[in-house]
Amino acid sequence: MNNKKIDLPQFTILVILITIGDSILVLPAIPAAIAKQDAWLSAILGLLIGLFVVYLLGTVGKLYPHLTLVEYNEKILGKWPGIFVSILFIFYPLLSVAAHVREIGDFTTTHIMTNTPVLMVNLLFVVIIVMGARLGIEVIARSGEIFFFFFTILFVVFIIALVPLIDLKNVQPILEGGIKPVINGAFTVVAFPFMELVVFLMVLPYVNHQRKIRKSFLIGSLCGGLVLVIIISFTILILGYDLTQRSFYPTFALAKVIRIGDFLERIEVILAVMWILTTYYKITFYFYILNVALAQIVRIKEYKVLLYPMGMIVTVLSIVISPNAAYFNNTISKYWPFYDSTFSVFLPLLLLIVAFIRKNGKIGYNQEKSNTDH
Repeated sequence: MNNKKIDLPQFTILVILITIGDSILVLPAIPAAIAKQDAWLSAILGLLIGLFVVYLLGTVGKLYPHLTLVEYNEKILGKWPGIFVSILFIFYPLLSVAAHVREIGDFTTTHIMTNTPVLMVNLLFVVIIVMGARLGIEVIARSGEIFFFFFTILFVVFIIALVPLIDLKNVQPILEGGIKPVINGAFTVVAFPFMELVVFLMVLPYVNHQRKIRKSFLIGSLCGGLVLVIIISFTILILGYDLTQRSFYPTFALAKVIRIGDFLERIEVILAVMWILTTYYKITFYFYILNVALAQIVRIKEYKVLLYPMGMIVTVLSIVISPNAAYFNNTISKYWPFYDSTFSVFLPLLLLIVAFIRKNGKIGYNQEKSNTDH
């Protein structure tokens, strides 16, 4: 992978697409269930905290800018502890890919292809994920530039069509339940879009202009986060928190209420295209990271030999990971944020602390040795 490089604008767009990901469709229901009509405040607070998480990830990436997360796990923690932590880490993208593929299958068989078995939908989607991951990070990033343009147009049209439907009464009274529900709701907003960006630590060495990576990382996550803040706010403003929290796919329900005159309605296809587009890039990127990380752990030079067996594993895991959509959504909303924080907050903090101790220890040792020799 040493000859694979992407530019900063491509990196920023990739961060935006993956920050939005599947969250554009499913996220509004979670803070709405916790913070009620104040979910929009949770979204704003979550964005601000999420930027600190991204800053932390960027700081870790600057420790060894020419190494991936798997490589500097071993460098900072030592060979065997580093390998152990890296093995735990690869389960994160593995479970994430399986969960998101299942999400695609559940949505498709519920709203689009109702008579199609979820296994077939998952299998077909995994096939195009494997195709994308096989082409590599350069192709993923370059195609992201192209489709980001179409996503932006669709998003602007979608928002403009929703503006006349806003009802400010749906967000009143503000802070009726106090600040605690807002903070609890913000935790989920931080976890799903922002903590999941930890996988970018695997590709930072392959981005040009290393000194500006953290800035681009923050800009990309900010832009993606603003999109999610707008989506969460509009679902509350138009649907109200009760309908939002009771819907598996609140943004899709939001798209169904759009009616312009007597000729333009049922344009939820716009939302479906945006969601499938961002979710595909998120899953493909995660799947690519999964195989690259595993290849580096087992010392395989070419990650592509792992794609097909890993694709089969993901297909099966996407079925057994959850018995139904209700169980999936309930489990994800309650427990996944804690899983996210393990690898996105505690692991980076551990690496920073150990790297700081080792660096100061070496400095102290060198100074003591110098004084002894003198």
